[in-house]
Amino acid sequence: MGHRTGLSTTIFWTGLLLLGFLLAPAAGPLLVPPLAAPAAAHTQVFQAGLAGYTGVRDTWVSRLDWDTTPQYTVNYGQNTGLDATPTSTPTITPTPIMPACVRDVNGNDVIDVLDIQTALVQPGCQAYLPLIIEQWRKPTPTVTPTRTLTPTRTVTPTASLTPTRTPMRTPTGTPTPPAAIPCALFPPDNIWNTRIDTLSLDPNSSTYVNTVGATGGLHADFGAGLWDGGPIGIPYAVVPTTQPLVAMTFDYADESDPGPYPIPASAPVEGGRQSTGDRHVLIVRSGDCELYETWDSWPTPDGSWYAGSGAAFDLTSHALRPDGWTSADAAGLPILPGLVRYDEVASGAINHALRFTVPQTRRAYIWPARHYASNLTGAQYPPMGQRFRLKAGFDISGFSATNQVILTALKRYGMFLADNGSAWYLSGVPDARWNNDDLHLLQTSVHGADFEAVDESGLMLDPNSGQAKSPP
Repeated sequence: MGHRTGLSTTIFWTGLLLLGFLLAPAAGPLLVPPLAAPAAAHTQVFQAGLAGYTGVRDTWVSRLDWDTTPQYTVNYGQNTGLDATPTSTPTITPTPIMPACVRDVNGNDVIDVLDIQTALVQPGCQAYLPLIIEQWRKPTPTVTPTRTLTPTRTVTPTASLTPTRTPMRTPTGTPTPPAAIPCALFPPDNIWNTRIDTLSLDPNSSTYVNTVGATGGLHADFGAGLWDGGPIGIPYAVVPTTQPLVAMTFDYADESDPGPYPIPASAPVEGGRQSTGDRHVLIVRSGDCELYETWDSWPTPDGSWYAGSGAAFDLTSHALRPDGWTSADAAGLPILPGLVRYDEVASGAINHALRFTVPQTRRAYIWPARHYASNLTGAQYPPMGQRFRLKAGFDISGFSATNQVILTALKRYGMFLADNGSAWYLSGVPDARWNNDDLHLLQTSVHGADFEAVDESGLMLDPNSGQAKSPP
């Protein structure tokens, strides 16, 4: 970097101290890679395991192992199948938002501490330090993504992984209750709002259930309070039609609706502002009832947002995403319509389908989904968009009124397979009014074997529309 004096030196050493703090793991020694060009394949880095899906913490791997598939997933902590003898060097592509701030200065094909230190003394780069650190810690694909596959959504779980994002029994915070949604979430005859309790079973129903896990519990991935510093669940915000529009930059621009989007700088982010998870941002614009959703969402100092992908939905329409396109969800579906919301539960009924995740999906999608996110082709894996319902004979009489509303909705409307993640994780909105202990009873009392997959193909009127026939 050469000799620097005065203010630049002060900025450099201040930044280096901050860098050491940000790179330090929660426990264990601080790791600072050498300033000299490291051995090509074995620069040791801290892998920030995503607790919400992997339970992995304080794991050390080589930089190349981190960047080499199948480890390259949005849930960084998947350690299965690490290549002990890497044979290639990954290509690191800086994010569009900071091309001048993240450069491979020493030409070793990795973004390492020397590169970050160089960025610290570049004009305008100090403000991007958190994003620069995220880029250094975050894997980057070695191939150009195609319109038919989003590799960052594929999860390869191991049997020993124990998800840790269980709602806390004693919440440590009270998030502000979400605003009322001023619009209907799609027309009444949309497939999201259509009952499926009379539909026939999918021929592969039992196989799918066994693949996902017949003994696994139904996990309410939402609740009250905070976990790891962030709200439990996927939040949303409602903005007026006068909300200023801001520029958007997307990793998967070819499958994203271009900006600008009406996302305020203070928009709630899934998992909190410092989350390393999916970081969904959901915005409903009142007046015209437009829904804007982004994944891997990061605010920037100039007011714009950087995200992995983004999608806009007209809530008054049946329109689906273009065929083969992702959304903020791997299945190409909207997220907000599938969330469990406290206000609906309090009203006594949820009258729409819900959203859930499983660890492994097939390289396929079925209506109304538009996208797959897997390389697995076996018929035992459910496709994106597969709909499941709670069996009609499952006795819900012993559950609380809150859980009875949720379980009744699962019997009548079921839930869409929308993303790769942990098994039987049901999505919902954070709310201070949830009782986490009560929600936890779903996990201990409702299991995969209590669900069945249904065939809803007979409800389709048009493969490019979400409008549905009346069920038999």
